[in-house]
Amino acid sequence: MPELPEVEVVRRGLERWVAQRTVAEAEVLHPRAVRRHVAGADDFTHRLKGHRVGVPMRRGKYLWLPLEDANQSILAHLGMSGQLLVQPHEAADEKHLRIRVRFADDLDTELRFVDQRTFGGLSLHDNTEDGLPDVIAHIARDPLDPLFDDEAFHQALRRKRSTIKRALLDQSLISGVGNIYADEALWRARLHYERPTAGFTRPRTTELLGHVRDVMNAALAVGGTSFDSLYVNVNGESGYFDRSLDAYGREGLPCKRCGTPMRRRPWMNRSSYFCPKCQRVPRVSS
Repeated sequence: MPELPEVEVVRRGLERWVAQRTVAEAEVLHPRAVRRHVAGADDFTHRLKGHRVGVPMRRGKYLWLPLEDANQSILAHLGMSGQLLVQPHEAADEKHLRIRVRFADDLDTELRFVDQRTFGGLSLHDNTEDGLPDVIAHIARDPLDPLFDDEAFHQALRRKRSTIKRALLDQSLISGVGNIYADEALWRARLHYERPTAGFTRPRTTELLGHVRDVMNAALAVGGTSFDSLYVNVNGESGYFDRSLDAYGREGLPCKRCGTPMRRRPWMNRSSYFCPKCQRVPRVSS
């Protein structure tokens, strides 16, 4: 699934091409694309018509389009293969086009939600006082948020008494970090993914957060990580941070720091990639 950098790339594209435009009409071409909008497709399209889209927002991996004249937002779930594309009206429909939104202006572009596997979708939700869709109000701030509290994260990390990769993927502690960027940050910090969080010192937490931010900013600079054609920006272009990965997907290749062959281990229905020399397995206390 796309992580923070990929979602932020999409958000920036939507800010350029969709913000401050008024919805003329919306069309749902597949009911699964609005299955999280419990009132159904007709209600979804009816309630969008005539509303102006504000500046797209993001928290972690979650992306939404505020409706300026209503205390509601369109929440986008990209899922495994969801794409938000800005296309000319005359462009041929994509094979897996699910939702189309047209605007009441002279610009010759429309917003399309394309989803090959139909795990994603769009839904309309009421906003909280903080301007978040109510269904994601429990999600923690992400490490690129100026209001992210490093000290609060450190204290929560120690209280959690978990292991570090589990903590990085816990959306109630820190949002936006997924499997790829967790492995990358842990490699940079020379930490094994099973390192217990209870023993983390403030300097260790600060160092790790610095690596998380660095790897995400580096990915943002090149459009995110795209292993296939499914993760693209609003113009349909792939990112290429996959060329710069130090850990993820590099099983058997030499560690870029010490030359030891990288390893992969099954982990929570995913995989963890690490260097057995630079990221030593933590000792189990007797």
